[in-house]
Amino acid sequence: MEYSFAGLPLHVLLVHAVIVLTPLVGLLLVVLAAWPAARRVLWLPALLGAALLVPLGLITVEAGKWLEARVPEAPLIQQHTGMGEELTPWLIALLAVAALVAVWALVERADSRRASPMLSRGVRIGVAVVLVLASLAVAIGATVTLVRIGEAGSRAVWEGSFSEDPLER
Repeated sequence: MEYSFAGLPLHVLLVHAVIVLTPLVGLLLVVLAAWPAARRVLWLPALLGAALLVPLGLITVEAGKWLEARVPEAPLIQQHTGMGEELTPWLIALLAVAALVAVWALVERADSRRASPMLSRGVRIGVAVVLVLASLAVAIGATVTLVRIGEAGSRAVWEGSFSEDPLER
């Protein structure tokens, strides 16, 4: 498969979307887990964003492998591409937590429409705490992994290819 667009490697274009969306979805999940009013309104965009990230991340990794085969061999590039797949489990975990937040939002909605709600305050608080902890764990894990991979990619591209002094170009 060809992983280029308008003459540019697709990896270089897609990676920016993954870099922006991953921490954004993670942060949104933390907010939704902790804030019931936001959860009632934003659970669907969070679920859709997390669902979009999984195939986007997989395509970005594949496009990176395609690109690696077309550039000169270098240890830094091999290190970066070797780390690329580490993000996939985190993206799946973000999707799983987004699904849990969505299910909880729907359960809360159904319970609030009952003549006599069944969910106690303790249950609501307990589930919220679990969702906040799960959201924090996957948001932090995904973001840290993303930063490590991105830093390795930046080093592979830029290390030794520019001068600190503009007069030494």
